[in-house]
Amino acid sequence: MNQSNMRSRHLLFSSSSSPISTELATQNTRGSPNFPSKELWAGFLVTLVAMVAGVVLFTCLKRQCLKKWKKSTKGVNLRKLDLRRFHLEELQKATMSFNKECLLGSGAFGNVYKGVFDNDQVFAIKKSHQSSYQTILEFRNEVELLSRVKHSNLVGLEGYCDQQNHKILVYEYVPHGSLLDYIVGRRKPLTWRQRVNIAIGAAKGIAHLHEGVKPSIIHRDIKPSNILIGEDFEAKVSDFGLVKSGPMDGQSHVSSQIKGTPGYLDPSYCASYHLTPFSDVYSFGIILLQLVTARPAVASTRSQSRYHIIDWARASLEKGNVADIIDANLLTEPCNMDMMLKMGQLGLKCVIKSPKNRPTMIEVVRELEEALEATKSYECKQEPRVSSHESIEKDEGLSFSINGIGLEKFQVENDGLSINSASMQCFDVNSIILGERDDLKIINGGNDGAHLGTSNVVLL
Repeated sequence: MNQSNMRSRHLLFSSSSSPISTELATQNTRGSPNFPSKELWAGFLVTLVAMVAGVVLFTCLKRQCLKKWKKSTKGVNLRKLDLRRFHLEELQKATMSFNKECLLGSGAFGNVYKGVFDNDQVFAIKKSHQSSYQTILEFRNEVELLSRVKHSNLVGLEGYCDQQNHKILVYEYVPHGSLLDYIVGRRKPLTWRQRVNIAIGAAKGIAHLHEGVKPSIIHRDIKPSNILIGEDFEAKVSDFGLVKSGPMDGQSHVSSQIKGTPGYLDPSYCASYHLTPFSDVYSFGIILLQLVTARPAVASTRSQSRYHIIDWARASLEKGNVADIIDANLLTEPCNMDMMLKMGQLGLKCVIKSPKNRPTMIEVVRELEEALEATKSYECKQEPRVSSHESIEKDEGLSFSINGIGLEKFQVENDGLSINSASMQCFDVNSIILGERDDLKIINGGNDGAHLGTSNVVLL
């Protein structure tokens, strides 16, 4: 009996050491916490690799985002520019917290204030609307652009402020208003020589934009309210809100939506959307005609509701008879009629229909200077003074009392209007058409012409 029990116990122990039992025991041993299985090790390694890859990817993305953020907030390194960075507090103090009493002009892109600082310095401060720039980068690109276009006949940028989401440009202050003030009679009439000097100065400023900087710059909004009159009655071109880089690498033009002011817009640009420096030449040609005649670019008469200055002046200038169209104020003092005639005829050259047949701004400067130099060979012609009791009938009953005071003026209707619409039609020298009024956008209100007519860098 005892031997039987011993055999049974021996068989039992033998069976526990069979291969099946051994495999089960091994699996149980490997699956214990102290001895993880291969599957668990593989999962652990995969998880570790994924975590490392995630960290690397996160680091790369963070660096890229940081670079983009730095680019959007810094843009160009403005510290390297020769510009002063104004603090918001000092600008607020200089303008009495941007009080209306300091307002010089108002436009679509912001208001311009006269700022008087503690050291008696005076600046023109353009406080842009929040919608004027999509990003801070656009604003700082404009600052960088304006810092490159320093010229005695361009309004100088003195500094900027970009604190607390404010985008403010600080310009030199120009004391004698704008050319528009003189054309419409808000200021004392200009002499013939002052008009020529202003034309030459403005032409030099525009020529510098076209050929004095690389890449070239097209102003796109040349008009009387954007030509300011300095201390010595020199011209200073202002308002670079619509500027655009000109053609590069042999291009003949740049494509652009129509932007500018009706009456001064180049019909060729409006028809083709092809913008060239000659579009500025066209606008300047209108200004030359206005300096001679003191008329608005587009006026209303009894026979026509919209009458362009080109059509009104062309016949007389082509006949060499400037006396029929000249500003009545010039008839009350000695005036060089030959110089006025040449300036008017040069204006017609600038508005030739085909842009390639127009002179460049450098050629405009040369022709004006040569014509003025020719006048020094003889004294200015003394035109007969008109009695203060007489009157001159001009343009279908519009009367000018010649007494040097309070001369009746044509009403300027469109110099303060600007368009930003591809559907806007331009004035054609043969068929004067004004686009829908809904497409017009007032950018100059009140006395915008009295100083900086403000518009957008945004560079398009």
